[in-house]
Amino acid sequence: MGFEPSELSGVEGVSPGFVEGLYRQWRKNPETVSEGWRDWFDGLDQATGPSWTRSNWPLSDTDALTAGLDPTQSALPPKADKAKPAAAPTPAADAGEATQQALSDAVRAQMLIRTYRVRGHLAADLDPLGLTRRDLPADLTPEFHGFFDSDMDREIYLGGTLGLERATVREIVAILRRNYCGKVGLEYMHIGDVAERRFLQERMEGKDAEIQFTPEGKKAILARVIQAEEWEKFLGRKYVGTKRFGLDGGESAIPALEAVIKYGSQYGVTEVVIGMAHRGRLNVLTNMMRKPARAIFAEFAGGSANPEDVGGSGDVKYHLGTSTDRDFDGRSVHLSLAPNPSHLEAVDPVVLGKARAKQTKLGDVKREKVMPILLHGDAAFAGQGIIMECFGFSGLAGYSTGGTVHFVINNQVGFTTSPQFARSSPYPSDIAKMVQAPILHVNGDDPEAVTFACKVATEFRQTFKRDVVIDMWCYRRFGHNEGDEPGFTQPLMYDAIKVKPGVSGVYSARLAQEGVIDEAWAEGQRRDYIALLEADFEAAKGYRVNKADWFEGDWAGFAAPRDTISERRAAATGVTPERIAELAQVLTTPPADLSIHKTLARILEAKRQMLESGEGIDWATAEALAFGTLLQDKYAVRLSGQDSGRGTFSQRHAVWVDQKDGHKYIPLSTVDRSFQVLDSPLSEFGVMGFEYGYASQSPNTLVLWEAQFGDFANGAQVMIDQFIAAGEAKWLRVNGLVLLLPHGYEGQGPEHSSARLERYLQLCAEDNLQVCNITEPANYFHVLRRQMMRNFRKPLIIMTPKSLLRKKEAVSTLADFTGDSHFRRILSDPRAPADDKVERLVLCSGKVFYDLAEARDKSGDETTSIVRIEQLYPFPSDALAARIARMPRLRDVVWAQEEPKNNGAWFFVEPLIEACLAQAAGPVRRARYAGRKASAATATGLARKHAEQQQALVAEALGEPTAEVAAAIGAGAQSKQQAG
Repeated sequence: MGFEPSELSGVEGVSPGFVEGLYRQWRKNPETVSEGWRDWFDGLDQATGPSWTRSNWPLSDTDALTAGLDPTQSALPPKADKAKPAAAPTPAADAGEATQQALSDAVRAQMLIRTYRVRGHLAADLDPLGLTRRDLPADLTPEFHGFFDSDMDREIYLGGTLGLERATVREIVAILRRNYCGKVGLEYMHIGDVAERRFLQERMEGKDAEIQFTPEGKKAILARVIQAEEWEKFLGRKYVGTKRFGLDGGESAIPALEAVIKYGSQYGVTEVVIGMAHRGRLNVLTNMMRKPARAIFAEFAGGSANPEDVGGSGDVKYHLGTSTDRDFDGRSVHLSLAPNPSHLEAVDPVVLGKARAKQTKLGDVKREKVMPILLHGDAAFAGQGIIMECFGFSGLAGYSTGGTVHFVINNQVGFTTSPQFARSSPYPSDIAKMVQAPILHVNGDDPEAVTFACKVATEFRQTFKRDVVIDMWCYRRFGHNEGDEPGFTQPLMYDAIKVKPGVSGVYSARLAQEGVIDEAWAEGQRRDYIALLEADFEAAKGYRVNKADWFEGDWAGFAAPRDTISERRAAATGVTPERIAELAQVLTTPPADLSIHKTLARILEAKRQMLESGEGIDWATAEALAFGTLLQDKYAVRLSGQDSGRGTFSQRHAVWVDQKDGHKYIPLSTVDRSFQVLDSPLSEFGVMGFEYGYASQSPNTLVLWEAQFGDFANGAQVMIDQFIAAGEAKWLRVNGLVLLLPHGYEGQGPEHSSARLERYLQLCAEDNLQVCNITEPANYFHVLRRQMMRNFRKPLIIMTPKSLLRKKEAVSTLADFTGDSHFRRILSDPRAPADDKVERLVLCSGKVFYDLAEARDKSGDETTSIVRIEQLYPFPSDALAARIARMPRLRDVVWAQEEPKNNGAWFFVEPLIEACLAQAAGPVRRARYAGRKASAATATGLARKHAEQQQALVAEALGEPTAEVAAAIGAGAQSKQQAG
């Protein structure tokens, strides 16, 4: 019938009539119901005594089957009349009435159990402050299900539910309240998978189900809580008023996180990647990651532990990460804690990307060796959209990490915002229901309960490879930070906190009452730990960082570049014609059993001809050759973005789809299986963060994120600002992520024109980025290969074209890819006059070159040269100055751009061009600007206006001012005259 009796209380919409109908069918013919139902009904019959006949069945065939077989009917029976409670059958009642009563009781008992499974968490004892009122919901009372005082001691047939064949109503209620309304509240009935629900039920339910730890286990938990608590107190004494974003009030997180790692190691975990915001980070660094306390004390003192001593700007101490190896019962686990900015949850996709890269390297296709753990604040978990994006990754083939353990440190308040003003859902964790993740709510004042919840969560993750959430209710003893006054906004909460004993005090008293410890044991633990901290505090005064850990582990063999602009940074990126020919076969030959689209067939034929002739090689082909040759060189390639397989502009066709059955064929994966091209979810922030994390862990993989249109990268601005541009300076973490951002003005409106080139250039400093605006396919080929073939990594931002993808002039020859060819930071004009005849030099970058060259050639101008700056940062000052120096008659230097004056590269390149002109020592001292005027929007959405603007800026660049420009010049002269 679709489900078994063991699932009766786990199926939405099951009515008692449904079960009665099945029972009726079973009585007529047992073979018409499943084996599970046959066994259950056999047990029910045995429990109710004599059999009965068809004639005394209380419903007609039609009534029973119509009411019983419709699973959409109410899940609860009609509410009984309290004035007339149903009486138990008397000895004189006939067998049919007894059976009907037994069946009715059994079904209503199952519905009572089901209600506890669904809603028992609403009555759980979760708030350590006791401020959250959690009355028993009406539907958790036996009366709601038709059981009254006279029924409480009547035995009900359960058929194995709760591990019991029979039990009284009183026993059932007591068991359910212990199981579901204690210090742990479980939400799991939203999960559709029966096996997952059963797994969780087995660990939560039953007469004897309770949280149990050995005396030694309890002592170990208490010792960790004491260390967490005393660490915060020690910092509070030594650094009065200094921000540390302590874990005070949430110390149970330390033994809990250790439990995740310990139990994970028992199930095969060898590496754990952790991400968290700042609250509790110093505690995690010291007590879980085992970063030397003396190093943290030196950071507090502003001493030599700062990254600036070994390179970089450094960051506040509660943003820094570390890695370590820990041993758990003889099993070694490598832990890495990712550094993060104050943008709370921004680190989450980075951690997932790192975990995925580690799994790929280890060949961990089952996702059981590497586990990500993310720690969240309650307000951020509910409020930050990146959480949803990360949950969205959990079931996707190219992004899944086999489940993340999410640990919410539920402070029950944001910075100053109470929950009722911070979210619209009962719990901060409700967002996790979007992927049917189980949620374990737990009282943070009970370290055993928190540790138990982590054990269940870890076992669930390792068993089902799915996300799971632990929502630990706690509090912040000192407000948002140690310099805060929380009483301004939460006076009642902080009145309760002031008199609240610490977690270790509550738990110590409990263990003392159980006879597990005495007062001397707990005090000895405190004394010994404080002594260790005091010793480290003294040692910190002479602490020095020996070296940075930039280039260890996966980064061994890499180094920082020697300088920023010398050609010594170039790489030999040319390949042999034979390698191109080998790839040509792969890129143009469909398998015999693949039915390809007729248009794709024409594209492949054109590609075959260009590769055979060595002429007219376009952008998409150059890219495929770059990917293919890197695969030949044993580098991996991972490209992801929205619609990247086909390409936004139908240009890439890296994936060929069979037109008859829809199966996919990826040509480059036949070169090496490490090639991945992924159509990502419709996300920028999350996917870019994921790919940044992947690239940070896998330096030998060319990792590319592609925007559908360049401006869409705005949605990931936090990743760009905080990680891509600044990660190396802040955290000494290098990265080679490539951003592909379609850019170019074709009259398609603001969002489809500009990739915001100016924003990336504004972020450039200290050799942190590479920014390119490339105009030729071969140069694109070389810059991608250069990205991998040097012994250092820098993020690479490429303004990729749209109209140039198919422009007949924007092509390359085979010779441009082979021999000693390489990436060229500047490109000279292929039809330029001789250097000694050049009077005007137009500098530009990107697509506008072709408009300028076409207009110049049509006009017959023989004194203007057009030079393209293909790499804007690091700016090729040496090459440009040398190029200018060869033009003795130069009188006019122009910077021409399509973008408005306040956008594009102008404000970035102007002083750099001026420095090149000074170095060349010619008569020209400054460049002039030719382009669109400043604008709030990046581009017009009107095609005619776009064409007029484009024509005007080209004419101005070539020394032919338009009427508009002439009028502006005239108005300026008149204004000066009047002022004089």
